[in-house]
Amino acid sequence: MDRLKDKIVLITGAAGAIGSAAAAAIRAEGGTVVTADLAGRGSNHILDVTAETDWKRVVAAIGQAHGWLDGLINAAGIVAVGTVEETDFVTWRNVLAVNLDGTFLGCKYALDLLKRRGGSIVNLSSVSGLVGGQNLAAYSASKGGVRLLSKSVALHGARLDPKVRCNSVHPAFVEGPMVDRLLSRSKSPEETRARIARDIPAGRLGTAIEVAAMCVYLLSDEAGFVTGAEFVIDGGLTAR
Repeated sequence: MDRLKDKIVLITGAAGAIGSAAAAAIRAEGGTVVTADLAGRGSNHILDVTAETDWKRVVAAIGQAHGWLDGLINAAGIVAVGTVEETDFVTWRNVLAVNLDGTFLGCKYALDLLKRRGGSIVNLSSVSGLVGGQNLAAYSASKGGVRLLSKSVALHGARLDPKVRCNSVHPAFVEGPMVDRLLSRSKSPEETRARIARDIPAGRLGTAIEVAAMCVYLLSDEAGFVTGAEFVIDGGLTAR
């Protein structure tokens, strides 16, 4: 398995469910993974994705160690439940800072290394970046921003030589800590989980491994003509 042989890929939010699954999948395909996450989460680099100085430091260290990047997965993200009336401004700004500002800073600063040999950016958005949710005001706004930011980056990257591709991935509910935290707010978490699964045409929640497989494809040379697109992994949820 060598679809990503000799490719160097940076993953933010690497300790999370999708980030760690993506790291394992990339290694299995022969790639070299550089992981980044908050302090205490066991990654190669400590990175607060909202901090511009952190991004500059991490990119400089990767440049010194490897000389370039072939891929970037912006997987760091948080969720907050609340309608537009319930969401306080501090929460709004925090969700937008991590999910949207963090993705912007990743694209901005990693491009210096990506454009040295050409490469691929994969930005983790959500089905909530495609359709609204009455109780996910901040999260939906942030993930919708990631979708259109990705298109803008793709158009810029298409003008470079060598070119840098950029696409967004839009999972629905994925088994893991983020969904567990959402369910913990419910009076009956298991009942809520079952209801969510029933609402998805495929009849179940997604897995981080399935999202990771899409990331591998988008990072690989097989996706060489794929840029500026969104890839929905939702068990048919948005097909209705």
